[in-house]
Amino acid sequence: MSVTAAMVKELRQATDAPMMDCKKALTESGGDFDKAKEWLQEKGISRAAKKADRVAAEGSIGIKVSDTFASASLLELNSETDFVAKNDGFKELLSNSTTQVFSHNFNCVEELMQSSFENQNFSEYFTSSVVKIGEKIEIRRVVTLNAAKNGSVNGYVHANGRVGVLVAAVCDSTKTAELMSGMLKNVAMHAAAMKPTTLSYRDFDSEYVAAQTAGRIEAIKKDNEELARLKKPLINIPEFVSRSQLSDEVLAKKEQQIKDELLAEGKPEKIIPNILPGKLARYIQDNTTLDQEQALLDQKYVMNDKLSVAEAVSAEAKSHGGSCEIVEFVRYEVGEGIEKKVDDFAAEVAAQMS
Repeated sequence: MSVTAAMVKELRQATDAPMMDCKKALTESGGDFDKAKEWLQEKGISRAAKKADRVAAEGSIGIKVSDTFASASLLELNSETDFVAKNDGFKELLSNSTTQVFSHNFNCVEELMQSSFENQNFSEYFTSSVVKIGEKIEIRRVVTLNAAKNGSVNGYVHANGRVGVLVAAVCDSTKTAELMSGMLKNVAMHAAAMKPTTLSYRDFDSEYVAAQTAGRIEAIKKDNEELARLKKPLINIPEFVSRSQLSDEVLAKKEQQIKDELLAEGKPEKIIPNILPGKLARYIQDNTTLDQEQALLDQKYVMNDKLSVAEAVSAEAKSHGGSCEIVEFVRYEVGEGIEKKVDDFAAEVAAQMS
């Protein structure tokens, strides 16, 4: 018996199962509607589909890094509740899903779901696992980073499993790349804690920087009002917020201004070259607050806040007799950007009692 579109539509309405699964169920059942429903129930597809309107904003991050640090994968597996994310079945699903992504170098969920796993389609394995666990679970995103020539990739997942980071770098040699793997993990730990949104200030859109400038300067002025009230040292009021705004012309003008101020203070001209670099560095620091907050390479390194992340990486590579540059990072945090449903428990109880 041939399966018609009308038959597929009717089964979908009755079960909430995906269209293609409905078609397959009818084909397997010879067009028998009741047998098709049973087939879907046996496969767990109907039950899984019924959960589709719920919000999965909890869960865990999975990570897998190659022994040679040549590649690494990251995966976000979402659940409805934090409790289920601690379930052994959920942990097994997370591990198998992450390994599948890593083994096949996947960078999108669709590729993962269509891949072959243990003599079946991965989507079938995933659906049956979700049914056993008993609540809505979904893979939100996956990524795999591969090291370039003379490169290295490493990563870190925080102990609570909710934040994971991959970091990729290119070095001057394979030897340096091998020796820098530990440092890359430290940078990943830094990124997990400090929440950078981009790699470098060079990645910022000029309109975004312009929009951020006035508000950030006003915020510092407000902070100074409170500091003044408490009789504490004030923060220097910046003119800018990003290194992208500090053109050669701006820096040359500031350098001349610093020289003039030092001369006006009576400083001997011969010692000004010794004072100038520190003054200029402080000006750049005061005028790059956006970079220090959001750009990984420009943030102060948590393990040595006298250095930026870029400077710390460079110093570590130099200690090994080489050079190294971070070229990419990916940071996942469970549920970020997902709007969670806020239930009115009292109203729900009242509705059930009426």
